[in-house]
Amino acid sequence: MNYPCKIAILIFNEVEVLDFCGPFEVFSITKGNNGQSPFEVMIVAEDEAPVLARNKLSINPQYAITNCPKPDVLLIPGGPGTRKEIYNDELLNWIKSTSIASELTLSVCTGSLLLGKANLLDDLEITTHHGALDLLREAAPKAIVRSDKRFIDNGKYIIAAGISAGIDMSLYVVGKLLGQDIAEKTAKYMEYDWVVNH
Repeated sequence: MNYPCKIAILIFNEVEVLDFCGPFEVFSITKGNNGQSPFEVMIVAEDEAPVLARNKLSINPQYAITNCPKPDVLLIPGGPGTRKEIYNDELLNWIKSTSIASELTLSVCTGSLLLGKANLLDDLEITTHHGALDLLREAAPKAIVRSDKRFIDNGKYIIAAGISAGIDMSLYVVGKLLGQDIAEKTAKYMEYDWVVNH
């Protein structure tokens, strides 16, 4: 992994706010041992128009999928909007090609539905929000859906359960890439009561 590591977080209408803001906060405030930011976090949407997240929070993406720099890490959040986006072939094609080219792909909540529809989760252990497990089985019929894990590390693909689980997964990724000490310092700075398990 080269540093600063580029992390692209996809957003779309009706994205769950904490699904993307939790990981955004974790990666944005992480500092390496040299005091520098090891991550460059980019917010990307299908186009550069404002996106209305869940409960009408308006977000201005930095990039469209057509001009986003190649990320090292791709993060796909969830939310009610995934139910529409699973039929958006242009977005699914971008997710698939970007994921294949990235070093890590992360999902939070029903973001895993989009990865499933892009045929990226075959034969992997995966999870999602407890209320969407059956939808995930439909979207990724060749995967093993687990309901008992907060997040699952498959190597390239790290899949988190619902909403706040994205914070735990992101701290885990910080530890995976930079060491447990950096992850713990990040959680402490956030005053986040992090239980290191998955």
